[in-house]
Amino acid sequence: MPPPAREMAPPIGSRQLTVLREFRPHGLAAEEADGGGPEERPLQDYDYFLFDPSLAASPRPAPEDEAASSSRADGDHELFIRGNQIIWSTGSRVHKRYTSPNTVIMACWCRMEAIRDALLCVLQVDTLSMYNVTGEVVSIPLPYAVSSIWPLPFGLLLQKSADGGRMVSSSIPLLNARDLNRPNKEFGLNYNVSCQSHTPEAVSKSGGAIISSHLIWKHPLEEPQATYFEERSRLGMMKDFDEKTIWTSDILPLMASYHKGKFQHSVWQVDGATYQEAMDDNAMLSIPCDRSMHKFAFRKIWQGKCSQSAASKVFLATDIDGVPIICFLLHEQKTLLAVRIQVDESNGETFGDIKPHMTWNIPAFAAAPVVVTRPRARVGALPFTDILVLTPENDLLLYSGKQCLCSYSLPIEFGKGIFSNYELNSEVTDLYSNAKITSIADAVEGRVNVTCSNGLMLRCSLRKNPSSSLVSDCITAMAEGLQSSFYSHFVSLLWGDNDAASLCSSSHVDSEWIFFSYEVSKACAKYEQTSSTKSSTSSSTAWGFLINSKYHAQYCKQSSILGTSFLPMSYSTNSTGFHSFLQDEHSSDAAFYIRFMKETLDTLHALYENLKLNVLRKQDLGSLASLLCRVASSLGENSSVDYYCRDFPHNLVEFQSLASAAALKTPPCLFRWFENCLNHGCHLSNLDDIPALMCKQKGSAVSWGRKVVSFYSLLLGAERKGRNLSSGVYCEVASGSARNTEELTVLAMVGENFGRQQLDLLPIGVSLALRHALDKCRESPPDDWPAPAYVLVGREDLATAKMGSLRKENGFSNNDSSTSISVPYMLHLQPVTVPTTASDAPTSEVLNSEDTDAVYRSVEDGMEHIFTSTTQLRYGRDLRLNEVRRLLCSARPVAVQTSTNPTASDQDLQQQQLWNFAQRTTALPFGRGAFTLATTYTLLTEALVFPKIILAGRLPAQQNATVNLDLSTRSVSEFNSWAEFHNGVAAGLRLAPFQEKMLRTWIQYNRPSEPNFTHAGLLLAFGLHEHLRVLTMTDAYRYLSQEHDITTLGLLLGLAASHRGTLHPAISKMLYFHVPSRHPSSTPELELPTLLQSAAVMGIGLLYEGSAHALTMKILLGEIGRRSGGDNVLEREGYAVAAGSALGFVALGRGSDAFGFMDTFLDRLFEYIGSKEVYHEKFLNATIAADDQSGNTGQMMDGTQINVDVTAPGAVIALALIFMKAESEEIAARLSIPNTHFDLQYVRPDFVMLRVIARNIVMWSRIEPSIDWIGSQIPEPIKSGVLNMSEGAIDCDEFDAEALFQAYVNIVTGACIAIGLKYAGSRNGDAQELLYNYTVHFLNEIKQVSVRSPSILPKGLLQYVDRGTLELCLHLIVLSLSLVMAGSGHLQTFRLLRYLRGRSSAEGQVNYGLQMAVSLAVGFLFLGGGTHTFSTSNSAIAALLITLYPRLPTGPNDNRCHLQAFRHLYVIATEPRRVQTVDVDTGLPVYCPLEVTVAETEYYDETYYCEVTPCLLPERSVLKNVRVCGPRYWPQVIKLKPEDKPWWRSGDKTDPFNGGVLYIKRKVGSCSYSDDPIGCQSLLSRAMHEVCDTPSTSCGTQLNRSSLSSFRVDQLVSTFSANPSLIAFAKLCCESWKGRCNDNFQEFCSQVLYECMSKDRPALLQVYISFYTIIESMWEHLKIGHFPFFDSLFLSSLKVALAYNGALVDGRISSGGIVQSTFLESLTKRVDNIFAELPKLKASFVSYLGTGKWPDAQNDAVLLSWYLQWYSIPPPHVVASAVEKIKPRAPGGVSMLPLLRLLLPTTHLVGLMEIEKLQMSVRP
Repeated sequence: MPPPAREMAPPIGSRQLTVLREFRPHGLAAEEADGGGPEERPLQDYDYFLFDPSLAASPRPAPEDEAASSSRADGDHELFIRGNQIIWSTGSRVHKRYTSPNTVIMACWCRMEAIRDALLCVLQVDTLSMYNVTGEVVSIPLPYAVSSIWPLPFGLLLQKSADGGRMVSSSIPLLNARDLNRPNKEFGLNYNVSCQSHTPEAVSKSGGAIISSHLIWKHPLEEPQATYFEERSRLGMMKDFDEKTIWTSDILPLMASYHKGKFQHSVWQVDGATYQEAMDDNAMLSIPCDRSMHKFAFRKIWQGKCSQSAASKVFLATDIDGVPIICFLLHEQKTLLAVRIQVDESNGETFGDIKPHMTWNIPAFAAAPVVVTRPRARVGALPFTDILVLTPENDLLLYSGKQCLCSYSLPIEFGKGIFSNYELNSEVTDLYSNAKITSIADAVEGRVNVTCSNGLMLRCSLRKNPSSSLVSDCITAMAEGLQSSFYSHFVSLLWGDNDAASLCSSSHVDSEWIFFSYEVSKACAKYEQTSSTKSSTSSSTAWGFLINSKYHAQYCKQSSILGTSFLPMSYSTNSTGFHSFLQDEHSSDAAFYIRFMKETLDTLHALYENLKLNVLRKQDLGSLASLLCRVASSLGENSSVDYYCRDFPHNLVEFQSLASAAALKTPPCLFRWFENCLNHGCHLSNLDDIPALMCKQKGSAVSWGRKVVSFYSLLLGAERKGRNLSSGVYCEVASGSARNTEELTVLAMVGENFGRQQLDLLPIGVSLALRHALDKCRESPPDDWPAPAYVLVGREDLATAKMGSLRKENGFSNNDSSTSISVPYMLHLQPVTVPTTASDAPTSEVLNSEDTDAVYRSVEDGMEHIFTSTTQLRYGRDLRLNEVRRLLCSARPVAVQTSTNPTASDQDLQQQQLWNFAQRTTALPFGRGAFTLATTYTLLTEALVFPKIILAGRLPAQQNATVNLDLSTRSVSEFNSWAEFHNGVAAGLRLAPFQEKMLRTWIQYNRPSEPNFTHAGLLLAFGLHEHLRVLTMTDAYRYLSQEHDITTLGLLLGLAASHRGTLHPAISKMLYFHVPSRHPSSTPELELPTLLQSAAVMGIGLLYEGSAHALTMKILLGEIGRRSGGDNVLEREGYAVAAGSALGFVALGRGSDAFGFMDTFLDRLFEYIGSKEVYHEKFLNATIAADDQSGNTGQMMDGTQINVDVTAPGAVIALALIFMKAESEEIAARLSIPNTHFDLQYVRPDFVMLRVIARNIVMWSRIEPSIDWIGSQIPEPIKSGVLNMSEGAIDCDEFDAEALFQAYVNIVTGACIAIGLKYAGSRNGDAQELLYNYTVHFLNEIKQVSVRSPSILPKGLLQYVDRGTLELCLHLIVLSLSLVMAGSGHLQTFRLLRYLRGRSSAEGQVNYGLQMAVSLAVGFLFLGGGTHTFSTSNSAIAALLITLYPRLPTGPNDNRCHLQAFRHLYVIATEPRRVQTVDVDTGLPVYCPLEVTVAETEYYDETYYCEVTPCLLPERSVLKNVRVCGPRYWPQVIKLKPEDKPWWRSGDKTDPFNGGVLYIKRKVGSCSYSDDPIGCQSLLSRAMHEVCDTPSTSCGTQLNRSSLSSFRVDQLVSTFSANPSLIAFAKLCCESWKGRCNDNFQEFCSQVLYECMSKDRPALLQVYISFYTIIESMWEHLKIGHFPFFDSLFLSSLKVALAYNGALVDGRISSGGIVQSTFLESLTKRVDNIFAELPKLKASFVSYLGTGKWPDAQNDAVLLSWYLQWYSIPPPHVVASAVEKIKPRAPGGVSMLPLLRLLLPTTHLVGLMEIEKLQMSVRP
């Protein structure tokens, strides 16, 4: 449309620019400061751009924060670019500098979805660099020419140049891409981009990125994606290189482009949707791509042929009604083309096609977007932006949409103060005086660079700060509430005045408000002129009042200061001035003005009601009330005037309202609506009391009121239809379940981001019902709430748990939402640490208790980290942890007891003792590894420290002289080597599984230059923790190439354990390479030690775990029966056991289906065992022949017999693992236990033990922890034989007594091991008692112990059984006992172990194997420092069985029967099932009772038991729920589904225990269990009275008393509560009221404090104190006649509180009020009494009802307003009309009360009685 002719437009106002300074890019100054003249600088031209700081803020600020920060003066940031240098400066200082490798072509700020920080993207010839604000940089080589880059809301748009199809030869070698290989930790995501991803071949594969003309980059470490355009809902690839991007928006997904071939501009919407349609190959290139790939499509929403060349500038602004418009500045035509974007209403995201009538032109030579008219308003994410236009005639005009508001000019008085900071010579000043504006640029917010005709560039500001929030709110409300024609009229009124806004520059804060109210009053006056119907007297009221008001006097005073006066001095001169001002098409139209003023009144009234709900806006409310009163009186809305007079009587008395006015509708009143709602429910409340503006969908002006109304509606039963409620308002509700209206209200508060802070801003009475809702939800909120909802109801414990699981999902902690919902003063609560726990005591003190020797106190023993606050809570009551540490310490010389005068023979004795001690010391790492399992984290910058193994001794009798062990005298080969290996394992097991993956660089960093045993052990430990997954095959090869056997062994086992069950092919090859029998016969022989072969075979088992891989099983079956070709033939039994265990692992728990067609497998296994029943002879012989293919191996046979002594253990273990829990009677029967004397000769006793274990693993469910069950395992002949023998009834010559007893002892031990495996980690009391008794009895047989318990074993075993066997059985049973009690630290068991460890060689054959068993048992008992325990899953039992294999080594170097490294496989069976409770307020671990419910099993019904944290939980297969119980902490239930899965790994998203930490919240008024174990201190009341009831006899005694007792209120409060407001209030009680306050008030305060603390409702302090003080001061000040406040809003608030009380009584709100109802009732009584005692009040009231006149005296008016509010008396005209209706129906002498009650239902009875009295007195 053509622009309107200039003459027709109303004359616009003119304003002056504020010159801030002369502008010069600061980058130039920075370059000069660097030194060097201009000639030394690069020759290239420079470029710069200015931007708003929020653009680069990280993370992007929320819109409301941005609005607040935008008021900073001149906060522009500048990017200055010259050559390859970029200087980022803020104000006058350099903030950052960036140097890029090549010349910079283009730079822009951009945000990417996955990254919180803004990125500075810099385009160079063949590279794109992205700089993080922290300085990290990602450089990406570009394989195609890119001409420009553009930011979008979700990434970066790359525009390829027209020849972009061709590849450019990169000047940077592509190898630089290797920088991308490192894990991308800075961006919170792990992307591994391979180096080749940028080479041409790869790019051509990447879905058309080469062909597409526009690419979108979503993440710095991803490939850019090709873009498509959408046409008739079909997708085609964007390959039009002529479609040049000229602009994009980083807020809305929009792009503008220009096609030079078609001479047309287009606007596109960028859509990142997922397209599912099948792609038509004819329509576009057929690209191999995923059907449902995430594609970016451009959809054209506008195109126009309007110019021969591209627009010189494109920017986004907003129309006057807030709709976004895109402006194209067309330089040739000198016009600005504005295109209005249509947003689709239904989903708010997409933009509709733009129709031609939605565009318009403005003549313009230059233009810029500025934020001037509504600086705080936002439209969605967009700020409200106006357009500053420089016309071809060099006028500077401000437009809002298409409406021109005013013109700007440079100030006339130039040199006075504007340039006082700059030394400008006089010529410049002269030039400046008549300068014209030639261009505008660099607009940021309301600041712009103006270039004058003389070349001077000035930074100017268009609006002045500070801006009044009230004016801003009023304008926003009018923008949202008025019709568009009215609003544009209002804007022209506001901006049309000639720079009246220059008042703002005065120091007066209210000047902006004065100006605004002056404009509105002018409009009132205008309306009064146009409405000729009114009488001349009444028409002059508002204007006359304005002219005579104090505002006018102020206004004139200020105007005269500025040298101009805008206000006409008298009413008569006014008409001509105004008519010229309001000359537009409506000027004569009275109806227009009536509607305009009425809408203005309604809109501003809605804002008034909104501000009433914010206690901090009282002053604004008063100002707004006086303005509204003016508007209402000019409209003749007398009931409105009366309404405002009641709220603010003090400044409105001059309006003498007329009682005779016609009955008008009363204005909406939210307080009245709240009261009705509470009294009658939401359905019966009057919806006219909600202002219409609050019911609009998208309004921000009155959103505060809307939120509160919506919360009340939901709380009191409004119906929801989507977002809309039946009360007419809409409401966002957060996701989550709600079982009642209170929970729904809480979710709505979260959805509307309405937190505790906001709740504190509401009037107290209004906040009560919402606080009630929060209080009701606190006890047991639903599980699926968002974290902020939990914070809101005061359950930070649940919020923290929720945040923990969210944090794992998002990768970084982001708790902004919950922060915003809690109160700001709660945010600074730091965890309080009280240095009472031993965790803070230095380690030396802990050691002090065990060892007086100061020399060795600081020795690192690998356990110094075990003392934490948690272990202290768990074991802190005694010294058991110190004792464990002492028992397992191998880093100190051992004390050797000798006589004081040593002789030569003593020295031999010392060496003998040392040798025995050395056996023990070398076994200690086994236990230490288990004890410290996963208890510490290492720094990835530090090498791992290994504790030493010291074999020396010290002689306490000789001043602790050290004696070394002399190894030369004994034939000991590598005595220390295996000990060092186990020491390495122990050190590695300490490290907890890393939260992130352990870095392979760190493992290599710890690799020694020369291979050693310690590092070999470390590799095995890392493997067991699954850290070795990070090693590549080349790393493994480097280790193997060292040819160090033990390192190879650790690596093979470690890699297999790390990749357990994965069947990883490369590792499989590596393992098979170490099994010589698998080599082809042609290969040369390899001498591999049997140890390595055993480890490799076991590795194969672990790698193929549970797969039942047929070929692997066949190979392993063959290996059981093959003699190894290794160097040590003695180790062949160990090899067979390893092969059997591996076979068991491969077919773990698969039972008979593991074999499929190969039934003969079973026969083969039984053949190996030596079983007589063989069914498939033929097969056996065939396989033996077939397997004998390799020349260097041979069967271990005598004739055709298999050497059962070697093969049996392996085969038994294989059978046990394959048929684990299979309950197969057949297998159990074939694993027979010899039951005749002949069979006893035939089977080795130790094999009998293995068979018993295997049978019970198969028949798993039948294991019972009872003596009877163990008896049932022993065949009858053996049982009776042993019994008779021990009683001496049978002569031992008849048969071999030794065989009988050996079998008996082994069977009992096997049964005990089976019980240990079944109840591993369960801490089952029966199992513990049984195993303990058996241990003690075995011990009794060896040496009499003074433990009395019923006899369960036959006496005199030592006669028939050798000492070694008994010791072995004893230690195996002890190990089984420690399995059952794993992680519990059970004291009785621990004492037993300590005794066993301390036995000297004189008391028994204390060899290495037995010491290893004791060491392991101690470690198991305190597994992971009490944090871990054992699982009973299949793989766990298998691992434990191999760890406990019942042949113990004889010395540190003995691997004959079982490889020692396998003893560490127990790690596979461990689970971190410890849970500890942490107080969410202090961050300290605390005791807390938990109720654990376990699911029903075949042995028992569903049951629950109580534990005190820190404690171990049962396995997942039985755990049903965990409940925080006990009266001191808020209840919390974690519900689980019992399932057969391993415990949650550390860092698992689904872990309900957050890695073993349960956050709990203590109730105020109770102490923690450690401070107050029996609960006697929680009697708050007694303590309170002790403090509060100080006798007030005389000052002297009081002082004396206070000095005696330091027990004060504030100390008491801080003991019980962490709430800062309670503590601060208690301090105030203590310090500042001494002798100042009246006793009543002090008593009241202490009672309130007690009430709030004992019920844990700190927020109610404010409620009680406020109500009390307001009513008290009301009475106090009435007595002296001086008022502290002149409004009556506090009474409205109190009435809502009373209505809340009523709703509780009537049951409209769930019972259990949060404020004592007696308190509220007493307040009511007090107010009634006050009104009853005021004599003048009656007269005022009578006069008011009769004439409508308010009293003249201000105090009387205030009292009357209070009275009218309190008793809800309607305006005089309403009362009068009611009385008129009643009079005919009520004959004289009859009470009018019943009828008055009907007609005036809301009025209080007292008020009705007064009205009746008045009428009676008036009646004749």
